[in-house]
Amino acid sequence: MADVPTNAPQHCPGTSSDQAGKTSACQGCPNQNVCASGAAKAPDPAIEEIKVKLATVKHKILVLSGKGGVGKSTFSAHLAHALASDETKEVALLDVDICGPSIPRMMGVEGEQVHQSGSGWSPVYVEDNLAVMSIGFLLSSPDDAVIWRGPKKNGMIKQFLRDVDWGDLDFLIVDTPPGTSDEHLSIVQYLGAARIDGAVIITTPQEVSLQDVRKEIGFCQKVKLPIIGVVENMSGFVCPKCKNTSQIFPPTTGGAERMCEELKLPLLGKVPLDPRIGRSCDEGKSFLGQVPDSPAAIAYGNIVQKIKDYCASQTTSGDDSEMMSD
Repeated sequence: MADVPTNAPQHCPGTSSDQAGKTSACQGCPNQNVCASGAAKAPDPAIEEIKVKLATVKHKILVLSGKGGVGKSTFSAHLAHALASDETKEVALLDVDICGPSIPRMMGVEGEQVHQSGSGWSPVYVEDNLAVMSIGFLLSSPDDAVIWRGPKKNGMIKQFLRDVDWGDLDFLIVDTPPGTSDEHLSIVQYLGAARIDGAVIITTPQEVSLQDVRKEIGFCQKVKLPIIGVVENMSGFVCPKCKNTSQIFPPTTGGAERMCEELKLPLLGKVPLDPRIGRSCDEGKSFLGQVPDSPAAIAYGNIVQKIKDYCASQTTSGDDSEMMSD
């Protein structure tokens, strides 16, 4: 990823680019001489700082999707709740959706404040073993719009990873925004040296969603980010009364199952639509604990177990240098 200083002009090529300091956009930039000399191409020192900071985090999982509105944050919240249901595990959920931070509301901690100590920012705790960090805690109102360019977003993500006092964690789940842009590049760059276990890709069954998800898969492959598997969300609607299944989003091209077969990726499971999931998110509660016998809760349980099994199979002997870092 080409790093862009916060005081750079709009079309800055990035300090790591071969054109750094040489394009018309660089004229008048206070960093032009440094970039042109090549000195700015040195690795960001924050990468090593983050590696040290997160050395006590055993497993790091990214939740991705190229498409908005597929339930990525909902899945992240329920994955965090499910992992934290084991009281012997320490879990944290990091929301890097800078412009649309919905995790505080979904986790029932909207309006909470982040406190700073000598060891850094303290995350907000939902349970004794479940912590949350989001830019939503730093806004004066949930309705405030975050109108930031890429460099400022990147700086915020760097602060979350480097300056939050995460402590000893078994799982750090990172909820990302849609797409394959600034936030994704930043999180991969900064976590590259700290070793990411992998990404969980969220989609819905229809081809409109799968098109964007294939791009997200291509992004993971390009930056050498392991893919834990794919989750098909909103996979049919099971009527709570008659138990019949209706396809609200028809899998016209075979859905996630066909896509996973073509791309040779694991399909972690299919989560059916359930109106109680949306209600629980609005109320900041865990759907899984409310109706554990529902088809959706059972599907979540199976998916979470597969993710836990995958993480348990990981070792620290992999070559971290293969992760994209420039």
